[in-house]
Amino acid sequence: MAVTNRYESAELLQFCPGPDLITRFAPAPTGLLHLGHVLNAAFVWGAARALGGRVLLRIEDHDRERSRREFESSILDDLDWLGFRADIFPADCFRAGRCDGRQSDRGDVYQEAVRILKRQGLVYGCDCSRRAIAETQSHPTATDDPSELRYNNRCRTRRLPLEAGVGWRVVMDDGIETFDDLRVGPQSQNPREQCGDLLIRDRLGNWTYQFAVTVDDWRQDIDLIIRGVDLLSSTGRQIRLARLLGRTIPPAFLHHGLIMKSPTQKLSKSDGDTGVSDLRTAGWTAARVIETAVAAGY
Repeated sequence: MAVTNRYESAELLQFCPGPDLITRFAPAPTGLLHLGHVLNAAFVWGAARALGGRVLLRIEDHDRERSRREFESSILDDLDWLGFRADIFPADCFRAGRCDGRQSDRGDVYQEAVRILKRQGLVYGCDCSRRAIAETQSHPTATDDPSELRYNNRCRTRRLPLEAGVGWRVVMDDGIETFDDLRVGPQSQNPREQCGDLLIRDRLGNWTYQFAVTVDDWRQDIDLIIRGVDLLSSTGRQIRLARLLGRTIPPAFLHHGLIMKSPTQKLSKSDGDTGVSDLRTAGWTAARVIETAVAAGY
């Protein structure tokens, strides 16, 4: 894998991990791999190489309505072509059938995590729709992110049964979570002010991103989480949730820049001209794809 060392930042190289560092690359099969994913993969594999660690591949297909096996297959093929081969759950593990790196194969793990939270009296049912929550939001959230909805904890005391058609939430009491991002620097976040009580399972029965990744990062012993800066605001709530589940030492975090298609809009899966499979068809080499992604991320 011939790539530039620009993603091996000075901050990262000052990080002192344990002897068995594990980081992860975790695409969602809701679309095809694009240059934004390649940028993240360059950071992840570059960090593992620089720190003597290993990469775990996770397919985050918790959203059953949008995830497709054909997207998963294409992602695996593109990663192989690019030369990004995982040490834990490599592509052939997924192709063989059931794999613990695939979230849809980890239902028992998530149910056990819910039982841990239930024993603490932290889980309750919620029948509020996203639209209803948006209508109650009268001021910006602490993240200043217009897409972030702060739940007003309306259902916390209603004692709704955890049944079909009801979302599941975890109590997020007031309190500041602090962490030192390896790229962005010191951070302080209050999950209660950002998002309110955290939705962990939606009304359709899908595990949410916030819950599934927190459980997986804990149970799969992820020491270093490398992802785009658009997910920086999720970090405090994930640290809080992991601690409620029993994780005593949080992972380290590094949030890198994004590839933008405009000053205010990040690259997305709908941008076909940046898809890895399209670039392959156009005759690009793997090295050119990786170098283009890394250069665009700076």
